[in-house]
Amino acid sequence: MTEVVQDELKRAVEALHHCTARLAQSVPVSETFDDAAVWEGAVHVFDLEGHPMAYAWSSPIEGSEKRRFFAVLHQPPITSAAEAVRAAIVQEHRTKYSRTGA
Repeated sequence: MTEVVQDELKRAVEALHHCTARLAQSVPVSETFDDAAVWEGAVHVFDLEGHPMAYAWSSPIEGSEKRRFFAVLHQPPITSAAEAVRAAIVQEHRTKYSRTGA
């Protein structure tokens, strides 16, 4: 998997949350469901000016050369990079199935 450069994630976080971001660290996250890998990669943690920190990462869009960017604020119940990834996966799943009516 090709990882997006940190500058692209920084720009995405700043655009989504309308503030200045500074990379604090990158942490590896591996999310599984029923013993199968759902997502694995680096989540970048950004300190935000005037806001809680944010977790940011990207994933390839299936059938495309493009990537989807995620930026989730650190605020309960999201208090870790793994929880941010998990919440995004759940939200994406809900959105997908609400559009298909399944």
